[in-house]
Amino acid sequence: MNDTNTSIRSLLRPAITSAVLFMLLTGLAYPLATTAVANLLMPWHAQGSLVQRDGQVIGSDLLGQNFTSPRYFHPRPSATQAADPADATKTVAAPYNAELSAASNYGPTNRKLIDAVAERARAYRSENGLAANALVPVDAVTASASGLDPEISLANAELQLPRVAAQRGLPRADAERLLDEHIAPRVFGLFGVPRVNVLELNLALDALARTGNNGIKS
Repeated sequence: MNDTNTSIRSLLRPAITSAVLFMLLTGLAYPLATTAVANLLMPWHAQGSLVQRDGQVIGSDLLGQNFTSPRYFHPRPSATQAADPADATKTVAAPYNAELSAASNYGPTNRKLIDAVAERARAYRSENGLAANALVPVDAVTASASGLDPEISLANAELQLPRVAAQRGLPRADAERLLDEHIAPRVFGLFGVPRVNVLELNLALDALARTGNNGIKS
């Protein structure tokens, strides 16, 4: 009996020791080390790329926001949802809900998706003064996989620019220069497409309005 207990302990001891050791290494030491290194080398990114205005955090450079005013550039559609306040077992549409990143999961032949895209295209053409049969950028009518995409394509931004400039009384040339200053190029010059961070661009518009100066610094 004693031999059996000794044998069991000899098997359990290294197993428990290894489990505790790797729990401390991978569950505590490694996360703390990577967090410390990230905060040292890339503090802004490590803290969530938080954007501030007048000392107040108003968003993140990595998360889109649901701008709807015609004075602002509008983001890509979002299919995120939230709990229905009237019935916790159901959900309701909640664009850019950072607590529930998700896509609609509708397939390309799903009637709900087809109808949603058609309605978004109609609304996009109407609000931006486009012809009823004008082509629109795909990112203007379809949601991203995360539902939190902070950027839009350059084509999307350019089609919205006349509306934003008119709503703000901003000369078209100045609006174009402001947009040019906020174009992010392809990653390493190879990957992705030129794009615009909507929050950053809209904040630049507000900053311009507060200075009362339509001129854009080069």
